[in-house]
Amino acid sequence: MVKTLVFLVHLAFILTLSQASPIIRLPQPFGSFKITATQNVRSCSYTVSIKTSCSSTKYTRDQISLAFGDAYGNQVYAPRLDDPQSRTFESCSTDTFHINGPCTYQVCYVYLYRSGYDGWKPDSVTIYGYNTKSVTFNYNTFIPNGIWFGFNHCSLASTLTSTM
Repeated sequence: MVKTLVFLVHLAFILTLSQASPIIRLPQPFGSFKITATQNVRSCSYTVSIKTSCSSTKYTRDQISLAFGDAYGNQVYAPRLDDPQSRTFESCSTDTFHINGPCTYQVCYVYLYRSGYDGWKPDSVTIYGYNTKSVTFNYNTFIPNGIWFGFNHCSLASTLTSTM
């Protein structure tokens, strides 16, 4: 009887969790984020696709930088992706960049940095790398001026890895 009761309570708990809403992760400011001088003998290529929201300003002259990496300290940094001459980061557009940098394991964080006065609202950032799964970070919010802003799922990734 006790085993049956424990089983039913456990089953009810699992069913309750399966009905729960997924955790929505929003981008956060990272005032203490630092660009690292990661040195790596190997260099890998990445394709980064940045979709600008249709509710963004029509175009931006702001300076846009990007940094992403893994849980082991490997970091790729692109100091200037913007180019107003080529109509980069116009609203309702997707821009693709080919970036070389240190080889990483699974990318688990991405930060964007914006400097200027026009404003800019990315919809999403997708990173494709050699020997890693592609990963998409959904922003859909304006990037504040003068601070690194983004996602860090590295502690979540290590938690999931350690529990598997």
